[in-house]
Amino acid sequence: MNIPSRNQIIIYGLIVTLIIVVIAFFWSPILWLFVLLGPAILLGLFDMIQRKHTILRNFPLLGHFRFWLESLGPELHQYFVENNTDGAPFNKNQRSFVYKRSKKRLETHPFGTELNVYDDAYEWAPHSIYAKDVMEEPPRVTIGGSGCKKPYDAALFNISAMSYGALSANAVRALNKGAKIGGFFHDTGEGGISPYHLEGGGDLVWEIGSGYFGCRTKDGHFSEEQFQKQAVNPVVKMIEIKLSQGAKPGHGGVLPAVKNTPEIANIRGVEPYTKVVSPAYHKAFSDAKGLLQFVQKLRELSENKPVGFKLCIGSKKEFIDICESMIETGIKPDFITIDGSEGGTGAAPIEFSDSMGMPLEEGLTFAVDTLKGYDLKKDIRVIASGKIITAFDIIKNLCLGADLCNSARGMMFALGCIQALKCDSNECPTGVTTHKSSLTQGLVVSDKSVRVANYQGETVNAALELLAGMGIDDLSNLNRSLIYKRTAPDKMASFDILYPPIKTGRYISEK
Repeated sequence: MNIPSRNQIIIYGLIVTLIIVVIAFFWSPILWLFVLLGPAILLGLFDMIQRKHTILRNFPLLGHFRFWLESLGPELHQYFVENNTDGAPFNKNQRSFVYKRSKKRLETHPFGTELNVYDDAYEWAPHSIYAKDVMEEPPRVTIGGSGCKKPYDAALFNISAMSYGALSANAVRALNKGAKIGGFFHDTGEGGISPYHLEGGGDLVWEIGSGYFGCRTKDGHFSEEQFQKQAVNPVVKMIEIKLSQGAKPGHGGVLPAVKNTPEIANIRGVEPYTKVVSPAYHKAFSDAKGLLQFVQKLRELSENKPVGFKLCIGSKKEFIDICESMIETGIKPDFITIDGSEGGTGAAPIEFSDSMGMPLEEGLTFAVDTLKGYDLKKDIRVIASGKIITAFDIIKNLCLGADLCNSARGMMFALGCIQALKCDSNECPTGVTTHKSSLTQGLVVSDKSVRVANYQGETVNAALELLAGMGIDDLSNLNRSLIYKRTAPDKMASFDILYPPIKTGRYISEK
């Protein structure tokens, strides 16, 4: 027996309903009752004979309400259930914080903190009764070692990696224009440099993932010629090799087929409307020494711009091997981005998001300590990325050893993201992560670009105010003793106790 599909049943129902409407118009008003009930009866009959859903077979017609309510679950929970401080990945207060700051409406908060300051993991910074004046200008961080002829002065807070494809054209436009307005960089993500990354004139960090999008051969290998063509563009300030990312460490990037439009496929060099999964590993190298040689190659091909790599720390031994290879070869990256496993903006297998990789706090402290132990930190800038949205987040990570910070989801909130959790479905209601023109047209670039710039600028200014309140007037004075964490209801410890710093050169002297 061939059972008709749901779409066929709906079409048949509409045809029958139309026939009944015509008959009713010329014959009897009683038949109007069938106009209303006919489609429901047909749908109920279909539910009884279909074989895919037990709920619908056992509860025809009524079962649809269960699926409808389930589809509204995230919205119902977000708007009517969760309180201001429990929602995930970001709670209402955090989202509201970014919205208000992006509109320059955030100055004060009434009636004290809503956090329980006696909860485990509550964090705070000590103030000084000898506070300093707020720095007049936000400090910049110079990235570029001895092998770099075009160093870059980066802002303390920047746009983390998000690809065109994962984001809409208007979202990319607004981010880049916002970066131009505010004077900070915009990481392209591994999807390559699209025309929309270039429209605003903002500084770019070009991320090169294992798929080599924008610089790949037809068979998916790295192309020196294609890379060089784009790397020498003046708006490309730095090159970042993506080894792994927080949302799915050990797994390649994922672009769902529904979002892989012909335009995006052309930019990436792949087939349109196919699911694009980057390899979990790079074909251009297979060990630590090969990675560093690849760093050197990209540096030369890009006319000696800063080149670094990004990873979520997994195997500690592998990172140690990279540091030892730096000493052996003399090749050092200009920067290393540490991505926490709590990061992520788009599509990722849930097991990878939930259970793979090291969180930012542990990953950052380990990476910084290892670099110091091999006396490498002085030559390499460290960028922290992973759920960083507030000024305190920035200060905390600088105290842990980072030189600057990136944010992805914070910038998405500034664009208008409402955490609808539909990033991978092409149904984003705010036009941030969809390619449906009916939805992206709602994201007005001229408005959202200013909000992105406002959010970044106001957050950096707030960080400078925190520093002044702590009695700090120079970033070099930041250290782990300046951040405390509650470890039990009646106990707390500073981060230099939780993560004792490593003496510079210790691992070299131990060999």
